[in-house]
Amino acid sequence: MKSRYFLFWTLAAALAACSGANSSPVPATPAQSLQVAHSNALANTSSGNISHVVIVMQTNRSFDNLFATFPGADGATSGLMAGGQTVLLARSNLYTRKLYQNSRTAFLVDYDGGKMDGWSKVWVSRKSCPKCAYQYVDPAQIRPYWAMAKQYVLADQMFPTENSGDFSSHQDLIRGSSAVNANESMVDFPTHGPWGCDAQQGTTVPVVTSSGQYIKKGPAPCMTYNTLADLLDAKSLSWKYYVPSLYNGGLAGSYWNAFDAVSTVRFGPDWTNDVSMPETNFFSDLAGGSLANVTWISPNDPNSDHAGFGSSDKGPAWVAKIVNAVGTSKYWNSTAVIVVWEDWGGWYDHVAPPQLDYAGLGFRVPMIVISPYAKSAYVSHTQYEFGSIIRFVEDNWNLGRLGTTDTRAASIGDVFDFTQKPRKFKQIPAR
Repeated sequence: MKSRYFLFWTLAAALAACSGANSSPVPATPAQSLQVAHSNALANTSSGNISHVVIVMQTNRSFDNLFATFPGADGATSGLMAGGQTVLLARSNLYTRKLYQNSRTAFLVDYDGGKMDGWSKVWVSRKSCPKCAYQYVDPAQIRPYWAMAKQYVLADQMFPTENSGDFSSHQDLIRGSSAVNANESMVDFPTHGPWGCDAQQGTTVPVVTSSGQYIKKGPAPCMTYNTLADLLDAKSLSWKYYVPSLYNGGLAGSYWNAFDAVSTVRFGPDWTNDVSMPETNFFSDLAGGSLANVTWISPNDPNSDHAGFGSSDKGPAWVAKIVNAVGTSKYWNSTAVIVVWEDWGGWYDHVAPPQLDYAGLGFRVPMIVISPYAKSAYVSHTQYEFGSIIRFVEDNWNLGRLGTTDTRAASIGDVFDFTQKPRKFKQIPAR
């Protein structure tokens, strides 16, 4: 498949070499972090204050790339290159063009057994560019993100559930896993688009096994597993998934429609009723008084923050538009907006992700939580993964468990203070 996702199979040898690597030490063990987080979240449930959750899914940015210099956060402006050389992260533009691999193979090379020094060894745009990944975005260019983080909550220990790229990450954000059975998880990208049940006949997606084996030709990307939507449907709670149009919505519409890969949704009534195309339908639904209990919003190409879409830096303004629309609506006092980036996009990050199973965790990404009940100007250091968002939604409505990573993940409930009076909304600057 010739696209920006072209896989550099010359790195495949690194896959086998690194698949069994252990993570480097973290301030607290994963078990300790999760135990504390579960305890905090259990004591801080929403008690009915939150009746709407909006999950905004941006793309392809590591934590250090967007928040390297954020006060009180675990950021870095220098990194390690292969061989132990320290390099300063270049201060860059959000729209810096970089077609950099975010496949599992690239993860293993970058991770380098926990040394976190392999970014200089992964090719960029089909050429060697050792320092291309070592950059962080000028805070002035992403002022809306920083304004949200300064007012509300920024999480600096959010890790994608899978150590792969876009396809599996979007599955994680609707169900907490891309596992197809007890011993195999989908990774990387389907061989053809669209990435789901609408792909042409013969399309497959790679899997990684619990023993670390990489199987390039796996199943078709059309699954029958349950998602958070099933739990919501069972409790007669509403949900919407806003996404660019499947066939004329650019790469975003073809690649980032997570529910196109779930056959019960794609070929059932939910496809018409709950998967809404294009993504801008969110604003008319909100204005019309029909905000769902749980909402996912996937951007179009220019609004995604994904490098390689020309000189576009529209992502911060797009997210600000969503937050401002919610903040000035009748739903503000009952809503939590969760902004998260679905994978690292190949950009450098200095924190070694704990390896909790054969598929993850992946490199850190930012998460911002905006709500009248969110703690004020708070940086959360709790260890989260995408299953943490799933768990929060499950706990908020007593939905039960999907039985994926929602069973191990710490809920994000500890970023809220439900004893406080709902805060008045303050407009987020669009630029």
